[in-house]
Amino acid sequence: MISKLIAGSRIVVATTLVSLNCVVHISPLLLIALVKFIVQRTPARSVCDRMLMAIANSWIRVNSWMFDNLTDTKLSITGQPEAMMQGHYMVLSNHQSWIDIPVLQKVLMYRVPFLRFFIKSQLIWVPMLGLAWWALDMPFMKRYSRDQIKRKPELAGRDIEATRQACRKFQDIPVSIVNFAEGTRFTEAKHAQQDSPFTHLLKPRAGGTAFVLDAMGESLDTLVDVTIAYPDGAAELPTLFANQVSEIRVDVRVIPIPDKLRRGNYQTDPAHRERMQTWINQLWKDKDQRLANLLAGTVDGSAR
Repeated sequence: MISKLIAGSRIVVATTLVSLNCVVHISPLLLIALVKFIVQRTPARSVCDRMLMAIANSWIRVNSWMFDNLTDTKLSITGQPEAMMQGHYMVLSNHQSWIDIPVLQKVLMYRVPFLRFFIKSQLIWVPMLGLAWWALDMPFMKRYSRDQIKRKPELAGRDIEATRQACRKFQDIPVSIVNFAEGTRFTEAKHAQQDSPFTHLLKPRAGGTAFVLDAMGESLDTLVDVTIAYPDGAAELPTLFANQVSEIRVDVRVIPIPDKLRRGNYQTDPAHRERMQTWINQLWKDKDQRLANLLAGTVDGSAR
């Protein structure tokens, strides 16, 4: 009973602090975003962009501080890269929990440019956070099911074009585009339903990766391949806040994207589509083995 009360109290305290952190940072973020929306002069917009990034980085730093000081979770990292703050990067990660996002931010902050996640279009209506994501130029994506496209054929290709438009705006600034290639969080039920050939992963979707490469063109040539493991089993944020996640293990690899994959049309070129699928399936095969090694504790990492 006492342990449950302590865990519940920790969740309440952490949730309150996270909420306060959001309010403190989102309020000026939205004000500056409004100014950026109104002004048309490039120098003024550039100043607004720098201010927005400063606020966003402060927001993440406070979240990382709470991760360090409100939990006893050990974060073990293998292969953390040196700072690569200029350039365009794709961050490819497996996905098991909402904890993945603060882990990625903590591991890669000041190592690569600001992380931008693809966000479902419905989430723009999340109070405050939706507008904050919009202010930070997070790409909002609307996916259409086969049934929707069958009823309205004109919807075909709109999600792909939205991906291209979202990525084009990043060609002139340093950026890290995060892609959860599985398209959804891993669960045993989804794994069984897919009959996935991987032990610890769902099947990757090559299309999303291909569209980002196509949209970013020659500017995107480096992959930051991140594998996240939860030795106690995947947990969610309340479990983390309750201090019930003992350790998270992360492996990071920085590898070049093959030149042949940065040219081609995934939709219309079968040979290019096969190259993309072969490449990402091999990445996933390697990731599945690294994830097994991380879970078994056979990979040594530095603690943070």
